Amino acid sequence: MVDALPSPNSDHAQSPVAGILWMVLTGLFFVAVTAAVKQGASDLPAAMSAFLRYVLGLIFFIPILFNIRQFNISKRQFRLFALRGFIHSFGVVLWFFAMTRITIAEVTAMNYMTPIYITLAAALVLGERVAAARFIAIGVAFVGALIILRPGLREISDGHVAMIFTAISFAIGYLMAKRMADELPASVVVAMLSVTVTIGLLPMALWVWQWPTLEETAWMFLVAVLATAGHYSMTRAFAAAPVNVTQPITFLQLVWSVLVGVLLFGEGIDFWVIFGGTLIILAASFIAIREAMLKRRAAGHS
Repeated sequence: MVDALPSPNSDHAQSPVAGILWMVLTGLFFVAVTAAVKQGASDLPAAMSAFLRYVLGLIFFIPILFNIRQFNISKRQFRLFALRGFIHSFGVVLWFFAMTRITIAEVTAMNYMTPIYITLAAALVLGERVAAARFIAIGVAFVGALIILRPGLREISDGHVAMIFTAISFAIGYLMAKRMADELPASVVVAMLSVTVTIGLLPMALWVWQWPTLEETAWMFLVAVLATAGHYSMTRAFAAAPVNVTQPITFLQLVWSVLVGVLLFGEGIDFWVIFGGTLIILAASFIAIREAMLKRRAAGHS
């Protein structure tokens, strides 16, 4: 599960090989997150699993939270953080719910729709100019999603519907985070997301509360550790190499998810999920690489 997508930064590229290795590690971490959730949270309500993951993960942000006052966060910024946390909370619950209903490969593939929704929202809601090529990429991604879902040819489960709204929720949250990242350090934006999502999940978790076993708590702490490690390695990947090098490597995450699903959970290999997921990843990669190239070109002319 990707909580926030860091902005690619190619200005400080040092080593393409290092960037590739960091991105490979990122994919392994995030697939391990999905596997740990599927293994350790199958008997817990989704809201409870999500809450435990976030409240246990707060330990990694204690140093930042203790010094939060030095960043002079305004009331407007606090309101935006609260709104983003509220929206993201529902996305996280839906993601945990989907993990117990559909295969790891389907969750991974449909999660790649997040950057597609971001681009679409930037054009339709924020009024950003989007070239025809990017709209074609968006269309390709939606074709990929339809191939995965195959409406009319098989039953669309509640897990699939949950993943659709998960990606939309994460996209809205990312657009808000992008604005906040222009005003505050990225570490503060991520830390505040963890705090606000924990608060947002609390009433939902209390509604379905059941005391977790020690084993379930340990699994959720492992999820928090793996997710934090994944975000760190992803940031290192973007710092080490340009996005046109690191973005295609995200395809491996779909490969890992298929292998984990087959080897650990006895899930079958669905060719249509792999094919549809590949289309989505290719479209998302095209959009990310094109955006990075346009930014680099703009910086060269400024």
